[in-house]
Amino acid sequence: MSQGQPRRQQPQPEDQEPIKYGDVFQVAGDIANKPITPQDAAAMQTAENRVLGQIQKGGPAAVMQSAASVNENRGVVGHYDVTSATGDQGVTVSDAEVAGHHIVTESVGGEVVGQYVRSNPESSPAPPKTGGDDQVTIGEALEATAISTGEKPVDQSDAAAIQAAEVRATGRMQVIPGGVAAKAQAAASQNARTIRDEDKTKLGDVLMDASTILPRDKAVTREDAEGVIGAEIRNQPDLATYPGGVSASMAAAARLNQNT
Repeated sequence: MSQGQPRRQQPQPEDQEPIKYGDVFQVAGDIANKPITPQDAAAMQTAENRVLGQIQKGGPAAVMQSAASVNENRGVVGHYDVTSATGDQGVTVSDAEVAGHHIVTESVGGEVVGQYVRSNPESSPAPPKTGGDDQVTIGEALEATAISTGEKPVDQSDAAAIQAAEVRATGRMQVIPGGVAAKAQAAASQNARTIRDEDKTKLGDVLMDASTILPRDKAVTREDAEGVIGAEIRNQPDLATYPGGVSASMAAAARLNQNT
């Protein structure tokens, strides 16, 4: 029997339902209803090993492997099955180094399944910032967004979040000409008139050099993160933040700063 043929000849009992992505991860779209397969898990394990040097305990790859093993034992997926989202878009693991720590974002088929902060014991300490403050700044958090979700087209919610971040970094209530907020707003306006995603300006284009563009910068606080989250939510029809986006990076930076 070829791998492309069904493994099962008879309907499975009602209690033999596969574990789906939506059961174990906070994901939306079609992938939420897709079963986690062994090849999906293997792809994530490979990605974690390649980028992080090892599989993370309790991380997405480990969770996916456990779910895939259950699904295969139940007979609801085959050993060589691959979810369409994984086959078409793949899995990604990005590792943004910020102030001697790493903000890791892991995605399946374009949907973020995990984002967390880990220290980097093997790297040398980051050089101290002005005033001896070694915490993550707003500019660095924005640059982390450029790495984690740099291919996302800039929309109005992104522009609002970036503007809120700039205001908190600089203390200026107005948009700074040529600054990151001005670039984000121009990109969002242009993107709204652009049909094809490949022709739109991406977050990476706007935020890659954020810390050098900001005239002033500061360490991210919980209040900063909450302000940015509120700005992003107010400009989203579903009142939600984008996984791995500006608000997520700010929140991760705030948590890291609280622990340092």
